[in-house]
Amino acid sequence: MVHNPKPLRTIGLTLCLLLVGLNTQVLCAAEREQSKSPTAPRDAQEPSVAEGQYLTTKEGVRIEEDDNSLKAGSRGPTLIEDFNFLQKMNHFDHERMPERVVHARGSGAHGYFQVYKPLTQYSKAAVFADPSVKTPVFVRFSTVNGSRGSADSVRDARGFAVKFYTTEGVWDLVGNNIPVFFIQDAIKFPDLVHAFKPEADNEIPQASTAHDTFWDFISLTPESMHMIMWVMSDRAIPRSFRMMDGFGVHTFRLVNDQGKSTFVKFHWKPLLGVHSLVWDEALKLAGKDPDFHRRDLWEAIENKAYPEYELALQLLPEEEADKAPFDILDATKIWPEDQFPLQRVGKLTLNRNPDNFFSETEEVAFLPSHLVPGIDVSDDPLLQGRLFSYVDTQLNRFGTPNFSQLPINQSKSPVNSFQQDGMMRFTNRPGKANYYPNSISGSPKEAPAKQGGYVHYPASVQGTKIRERSKTFADHYTQAALFYNSVTLIEQEHIAQALIFELGKVSDVKIQKLMLDHVAKVDDVLAGKVALKLGMEAPKGQSASRAGKTKGLSQSEGPKDSIKGRKIAILAADGVSAGETKQLEAALKKEGATAEVVAPHLGELRGGLKVDKSLATSDSVMYDAVYIPGGKESVTMLLGDYEARHFVRDAYDHGKAIATSAEGNELLQSLGIKDGPGVVTDKSGGGLSKSFVDSITQHRHWNRAKPKM
Repeated sequence: MVHNPKPLRTIGLTLCLLLVGLNTQVLCAAEREQSKSPTAPRDAQEPSVAEGQYLTTKEGVRIEEDDNSLKAGSRGPTLIEDFNFLQKMNHFDHERMPERVVHARGSGAHGYFQVYKPLTQYSKAAVFADPSVKTPVFVRFSTVNGSRGSADSVRDARGFAVKFYTTEGVWDLVGNNIPVFFIQDAIKFPDLVHAFKPEADNEIPQASTAHDTFWDFISLTPESMHMIMWVMSDRAIPRSFRMMDGFGVHTFRLVNDQGKSTFVKFHWKPLLGVHSLVWDEALKLAGKDPDFHRRDLWEAIENKAYPEYELALQLLPEEEADKAPFDILDATKIWPEDQFPLQRVGKLTLNRNPDNFFSETEEVAFLPSHLVPGIDVSDDPLLQGRLFSYVDTQLNRFGTPNFSQLPINQSKSPVNSFQQDGMMRFTNRPGKANYYPNSISGSPKEAPAKQGGYVHYPASVQGTKIRERSKTFADHYTQAALFYNSVTLIEQEHIAQALIFELGKVSDVKIQKLMLDHVAKVDDVLAGKVALKLGMEAPKGQSASRAGKTKGLSQSEGPKDSIKGRKIAILAADGVSAGETKQLEAALKKEGATAEVVAPHLGELRGGLKVDKSLATSDSVMYDAVYIPGGKESVTMLLGDYEARHFVRDAYDHGKAIATSAEGNELLQSLGIKDGPGVVTDKSGGGLSKSFVDSITQHRHWNRAKPKM
């Protein structure tokens, strides 16, 4: 006999309706049993996620506030009891495996750091104590947004993480090539990354923020506007890792032997200056050479053109912190250099490529919580959250806390602990006692501060447990305007073009309007330019000039006295003047630059010149300058080659230095290119190497007249 559940189900539904009418929350037992049946209708099941009205934890606890982590006072440290933050960050850190969720695509190199003079008045850290010591380092550069398979040249912030293997343990300075960040509190980091990653329904687009979800989040998060100005600038498409700044982003502490605290901002300044691609180059490189930055770093080190960066500090005594015109704990703010001068204190040199990409560049694990005596953190709520997030992320990536035993992560100073076992554990302490304290082995034991024991700076902490953003974090537009007002007109134009492209990819007009309102609060002229291209009315705003200017923000301010590490294309064909070419190659090599012969075909050109790259596989976007040597037959062949003409025209349009022999000038004339800034022609046959070198040092020549098509 088959039991018919319909009568019972009918009674159950009736009872449930009665109970609902009595405003009760008691779950009807009969209906609950029926809901387990595979034949139960959809409306008998629990509400779906999409139907929920309130944010909750995974346990269904409603979240009262999700924009700020729980802190001891509005400017105090983040409290570990904030279970919503812990769960939210913990779940986010474990979303993917094994690729990094952010900073997945990276490049690494070994090297060393050397301080110029002791900094013992500020810090007791050994890495800053002895100028004769070369502290080994491993540096990993990366893009933030894209997957491991994305292109190097996308518009994005770049990671700049340095692992110092000091005599006191490992110190990790984990930063970016942009000095500020999108958000002020780490609790918003999962939301930010979800927004800029590919959209959840179709996994589009890869390694790009030009889509609705990112700009929707930004339009509702005005604290991001300073970072937006940087990411829309040329800083987000660097020429190479060798030619970009690095920043610690957060406010840290230096602590000396007397226990005195000095707040500090860390900067890395490339000795080659800060230079960038232009957007058209970035797009073409993504197709022509998606590994452009990775290849550039590798080849520079192989060619002994070692990347070098100076470590610069901005220092602020603890007792003067409240006098700053902004909150020094706000990661969306810079310390303007005219108020807080940079002090260059040491040099980082990268001189060795990894032996194996996976075991070094991929397995390296950086944690902001890797600190050494004399270096400590501040109460910056973004940094406080990172102290948890990074170790949690590494636990997800490696599946074990023993990732520190991998060779690339191992300390070069003695390691003594009673930690044991677990996956990937290579060694355990020998003997009977695996606990502390013990009377059997007696060691290792605690180290007092005078013996190098790490002591956290005893900062005063007092405040009510509260979810609140400090009112001192509330100005979101002044420093965005300061940045925009401090860069050159061509850099401002590039910001406008970037915003036009990015917001032009947004399909929701509401989001575009909200973003234009934010941009207008930075600069009304900029908002007008963007609105015009979006076919929208420009909102009323204010001028960026109100914020004044400061130094150090424009790329034009960097050194322009060297071509070390630059790559120059020698565009040639059969019949080229080999002697003339080799003479220029020697002059460029003497200056530390690399020259490559690019021709219509591989092999060897008539005249005895070996070809390095063919026009089919290369492009002028891969080079910093172009030289066209003489040889009547060679120039004639180039005149009739579309790819060669396009090669030269692109180089000119991108503002790059171009040099030609007297015969090679015929190719320029055919393209409508005349003498002008950055165009050097050897009309007399007397040589042009010095003028060409001087032209390359300027990197770009934007004041050129556009040739007629």
